[in-house]
Amino acid sequence: MCKPKLVLIGSSTGGPKQLKSILCDVELPLNTSIVVAQHMRPFYLQSFVDQFNKDVKSEVVLLSERTLLQNKIYILAQNSVMLPLQNISAKPDDSGIETIFNPNVDMLFDSAVPLCKFADVMAVLMTGIGDDGATALSTLYSAGAHCIAESESDCIVYGMPKKAKETNKDLRMATLKEIKYEIERFINDTSKNS
Repeated sequence: MCKPKLVLIGSSTGGPKQLKSILCDVELPLNTSIVVAQHMRPFYLQSFVDQFNKDVKSEVVLLSERTLLQNKIYILAQNSVMLPLQNISAKPDDSGIETIFNPNVDMLFDSAVPLCKFADVMAVLMTGIGDDGATALSTLYSAGAHCIAESESDCIVYGMPKKAKETNKDLRMATLKEIKYEIERFINDTSKNS
């Protein structure tokens, strides 16, 4: 049986346009999903998802309730967490924790650490203000996930990736073109399917 594959992406300022550029041609193979935490006001999320659906090959949906992930690109509607189940699921966070940035990237990334035991996980931290995602990206890296952050040359705002590199000196920095290539290579790699 193939191991499930999960790509997690965190982004903020400048993220919507860049997300489309790296995901426009992605065709998700069986047992593979992408989950995106894009800092955005709730009012704009559905229209973002609707437009995103017109620009990419894979189906894009807004994740606003507990969901079994099935070969789609999921945009989080609010702070959400992955569930430590072999049939990979995600749900809105009900802990009551308040965060400055929403949907929160650290919360998403942290919750995915247990999944590294039975799934292939990739995490990407992209353009944005602040430090959201930096600490949890390092934790995922230590758990065996394939982790990269956007290079300064391509960032609209080099905040979150900069903090991630400061937190983990071994973290690979990549251009948007390289990130696109790495995602495609990761989801289509059949050598780990055992």
